[in-house]
Amino acid sequence: MVLMNTYPLLVSEDLVFRAKRTTLLSSASALNAAMSGLDELTEENVGRALAAVETEGVSRAIVTDPFGRVLYDTREAGNAKGRYVFYTELVSALQGLSATYSVYKEGSFHSSAAQPVLYRNQIIGGVYVYEYDTQQASLLETLRNNLLSISAGVAALVLTLSMIFSRQFTQRLGSLQTAIRDVREGAYNRRAMLSGSDEFAQIAGEFNDLVDRLQKTESARRQFVSDASHELKTPLAAIRLLTDSILQNETMDGETLREFVSDIGQEAERLSRITEDLLRLTRLDSGIAEKPARLEVAPVLERVERMLRPVADEKDVSIRTACGSEAVIATAGELHQILYNLAENAIKYNRRGGFVRIQAEQGEETTVITVEDNGIGIPDEDLSRVFERFYRVDKARSRAAGGTGLGLSIVRDTVSRLGGAILAESVPAGGTRFIVTLPCLEREEAAV
Repeated sequence: MVLMNTYPLLVSEDLVFRAKRTTLLSSASALNAAMSGLDELTEENVGRALAAVETEGVSRAIVTDPFGRVLYDTREAGNAKGRYVFYTELVSALQGLSATYSVYKEGSFHSSAAQPVLYRNQIIGGVYVYEYDTQQASLLETLRNNLLSISAGVAALVLTLSMIFSRQFTQRLGSLQTAIRDVREGAYNRRAMLSGSDEFAQIAGEFNDLVDRLQKTESARRQFVSDASHELKTPLAAIRLLTDSILQNETMDGETLREFVSDIGQEAERLSRITEDLLRLTRLDSGIAEKPARLEVAPVLERVERMLRPVADEKDVSIRTACGSEAVIATAGELHQILYNLAENAIKYNRRGGFVRIQAEQGEETTVITVEDNGIGIPDEDLSRVFERFYRVDKARSRAAGGTGLGLSIVRDTVSRLGGAILAESVPAGGTRFIVTLPCLEREEAAV
């Protein structure tokens, strides 16, 4: 009877410990990935790098320099920023090792993980994450109480039912263990398939929720690293080549030197634009945003037109707007991002003397915003891919125009978050038309 009461608890605790360690290591990896491009950690650059990183499910996250001084701390009360911390896991991380720790005590789970922050194989700091969880602890307490109640009522039947119960228990437990082992080995699409409403089913549900978050975080991390490494290597290589040329040519004349320095500045500016757009995409991926509300299109469109007027005048492109009292469900920043990126794109890839037409039409439940130009257009075979990250119809032309390959992707992700849709199509007379459909009614209004 003692074994029957304690074994499930020990195994369940172990399962939860493994899941939490896996999740916390993933959260630490996500924070680490956001700082992957930093050669030195400071309070300022760490704060900027982690501003858009999702830390949901983590009670506390700390980033230190290589000496253990706190540079970043998510805990508002009792902030340790500027102080030195020497948690056991963090000490191991500053020595180059990843470390985890989990314990169940006093009705709650206490879990932590730490990783070193590396730059060119040198330790420049450490990441420490901590989670305090009473929800799953409550499940274990419920499991303990239920097992005690059941054992008292079925004592006379234990010998008869022990083999049947043990087999069923082992199967359900084995299913959970298999799922955890598969996830630990990298199969993030694996889920614990346990039906019913018992405690194991609830733990399986909690485990599946954890894996969902893990999969989302891992996917965002891999996408970020892949996109950044793919796109940033070109301007970095150009900067390195230009600087090497300057250093190796001691007789370079002043005019050539100024041209090289100007090229370096342009590549650095391009790096800055790519970084800013990547951060915007990271915020969209993590779901960090204000709550949308009913917003009129006209004031935002007027602001966008004022900002883009100098660019349009320089290219001899006219901006035509047709907007009245139409409204959408969005934040001012999101709507501005959509209109600005589409309009700027239409101006950049237009012809001299061309036009950009922006109009809004409101229906019963949606508002349709159309951005049309008579520019160089997009080939039909590329229309279905223009919203992909870093996809360019003509890479040389896009880079010459100052594009990062992320503007339309940002628009698509923003529209999708707002519950809308976007379509790109060619204009028969020449040019491109982008059609954005956004809700114009709050969810409560739409349900009535």
